[in-house]
Amino acid sequence: MSFKKNIINTDKAPAAVGTYSQGVEHNGTYYFSGQIGLEPSTMALKEGFAAQLDQILANIDGLLEACSLTRENIIKTSIFVTDLGNFGLVNEAYTKYFQAPYPARSCVEVPALPKGALVEIEVIAAK
Repeated sequence: MSFKKNIINTDKAPAAVGTYSQGVEHNGTYYFSGQIGLEPSTMALKEGFAAQLDQILANIDGLLEACSLTRENIIKTSIFVTDLGNFGLVNEAYTKYFQAPYPARSCVEVPALPKGALVEIEVIAAK
């Protein structure tokens, strides 16, 4: 028996900036790599926490759309912030982006993120 995985590649989200895939699907579960606030067409990082957060959520929408998924398919998010003082902004964005019942999530403060980003979010979705 062979291990089958499908690599996700779309221009609806930023291209990988390293040695990783935008996402991988296996047995109906989608593991998307962490998104930072890069605008897909220019690969420019948005300025400020709120702008980066908005771009990240748009990037996640692009990944989902490329796989014929919606936000309702998201089962878990992992959020990395460089300042937990911005946690309130994360919660505010969550209430606009998701509807209850919300997906599971974790949120941790980290000392630094790629390209100087202030926030990164990765998601797991399932059909």
